[in-house]
Amino acid sequence: MTGSCPCQSGLPYEACCGPYHRGARAPSPEALMRARYSAYALNETAFLKASWHTDTCPPDPRPDGDIRWCNLTIVAHEHGPAEGAVRFRATYQDSAGFAVLDEDSRFVLEAGQWLYLHGTTDVSRLRPGRNDACPCGSGRKFKKCCPS
Repeated sequence: MTGSCPCQSGLPYEACCGPYHRGARAPSPEALMRARYSAYALNETAFLKASWHTDTCPPDPRPDGDIRWCNLTIVAHEHGPAEGAVRFRATYQDSAGFAVLDEDSRFVLEAGQWLYLHGTTDVSRLRPGRNDACPCGSGRKFKKCCPS
């Protein structure tokens, strides 16, 4: 992939999440969470499985192909020597319209590698008005961007 990283760090993909998707170790829970968001956006199933703790990883962590991930906001993050947490908000679009996933994620450090352990999620549907900013993050009005 070329261009900006889907995690919206402002960096090119190759200088941000790309190295983690190819096997580099994320230096923090926040970096791993951003890389996981990008993996969902880019359908990087192998990375999702490799970054998920074996005790909690589902048999098939494949992203839902009908979801278009639009926007990521890191709300809070913290970590100690062996555990970490990231609270984030991710906007997505599916066949029912736009929604926001709020998640409190937990991470553990094992053998020098941060792994996603689990998350507590809440999903809310968005109902943007015609003149509201589009939830896709384009900066345009909804009626001129993604009204369908």
